[in-house]
Amino acid sequence: MAYDVIVVGSGPGGYVAAIRASQLGLKTAIIEKESLGGICLNWGCIPTKALLKSAQVFNDIQHSQEYGIEASGKPNFEAIVKRSRGAADKMSKGVQFLMKKNKIDVIMGFGTLKAKGQVEVKGADGKTTLVEGKHIILATGGRSRELPALKQDGKKIIGYREAMVLPQQPRSMIIVGSGAIGVEFGYFYNSLGTKVTIVEFLPRIVPVEDEDISKELEKNLKKQGIEVMTGSEVTAVDTSGTGVKAKVKTQSGEAVLEADILLSAVGVAANIEGIGLETVGVKTEKGKIAVDKYYKTNVDGIYAIGDCVPGQALAHVASKEAITCVENIAFGEKKYNHQPQALDYNNVPGCTYCFPEIASVGFTEKQAKDAGYEVKVGKFPLTASGKATAVGHTEGFVKVIFDAKYGEWLGTHMIGYNVTEMIAETVVGRTLETTYHEVLNSIHPHPTISESVKDAIEAAYGEAIHL
Repeated sequence: MAYDVIVVGSGPGGYVAAIRASQLGLKTAIIEKESLGGICLNWGCIPTKALLKSAQVFNDIQHSQEYGIEASGKPNFEAIVKRSRGAADKMSKGVQFLMKKNKIDVIMGFGTLKAKGQVEVKGADGKTTLVEGKHIILATGGRSRELPALKQDGKKIIGYREAMVLPQQPRSMIIVGSGAIGVEFGYFYNSLGTKVTIVEFLPRIVPVEDEDISKELEKNLKKQGIEVMTGSEVTAVDTSGTGVKAKVKTQSGEAVLEADILLSAVGVAANIEGIGLETVGVKTEKGKIAVDKYYKTNVDGIYAIGDCVPGQALAHVASKEAITCVENIAFGEKKYNHQPQALDYNNVPGCTYCFPEIASVGFTEKQAKDAGYEVKVGKFPLTASGKATAVGHTEGFVKVIFDAKYGEWLGTHMIGYNVTEMIAETVVGRTLETTYHEVLNSIHPHPTISESVKDAIEAAYGEAIHL
């Protein structure tokens, strides 16, 4: 079987690459070892948001009297997990439909590079098939990273995948790592009544975010009843008893935490082992596949995108890398009329779906100052937002950062209700190289939480109306 493009992996990088390649007239095949849609659709983005929605509904029921409604209820953990799996299955079937619609051949099995232009696929039955293609795109994704002191056994020390399908709700849980995965699961399990302790090695939680965001989230998580330990490290875990005992080195000494389960949420490791990189001579750096701005490796005809290459391990990043990679291939094949623009990794939005939500893009205040900018910073608290007051969620704020000299929009950092739906305004504005003046001259609808972006910009320039 010979193709113009072979894609290895069908996550939000792989399946998008396959669809775009087919749209541009390239005969395309996609190889997948497990389920179409990859980790994101099956074990990541989609099912976790379904879990978090169930937690949010339960929280609303618990506080229904604040809305003038008398309601009661209790969570059914098994039903919550079942709903989450249903959402994942529906999305995976959607990808199956898209493959058929775009006439993409789906080959199930584990793909390994055998030679330039050749991928060997080993099916579940052990049989192998050799597939040939002029261009091979590796989109093999990532998995839960393991630390030496936190070897996952899938039962008492688990990763994000097991955390989504536990057979029963644990009474207590230790979560190691406070990135998006850690705080999202922390919010979910705590909301349903599990005693949650989050342990973070660095001095503050969600450490990639602006410092003000970290402080606000920690305050809210503690208010919800989650114990937060920063500047702390789990050095050993004992699983010999009924639960787990974790030794934690803190700034003031050593502590021992006990819980039913420990969730390791210390990041993502790239899936680059056993796929034949050494066989064909593809270079790697620091556990990732080395690529140029169009995702070409050092070997002609082999490309890589998504979590297995440097850059943010985010679904929307993988999808954009996929399109850039394929359009550049098509340009070389004279099937596309221009070379695509390289991705600006400083204009990638990040979203965390705990409560309150976090959304951010661009420079943090510290990063902007470290880069030499003189900045204007504006912050608008959601306590002053009419819509936030009406919906009963006034936690958080919107913070904007502008270059004082030219009015360039350097970054936005939000924490609060529904803010993940608002960050795209900043992304588009920065892409268009807009200034504060143009945003202030753009009418924002009232009452919405999105108008808080405008309010924050007004505050940055001393023109605040609602503060």
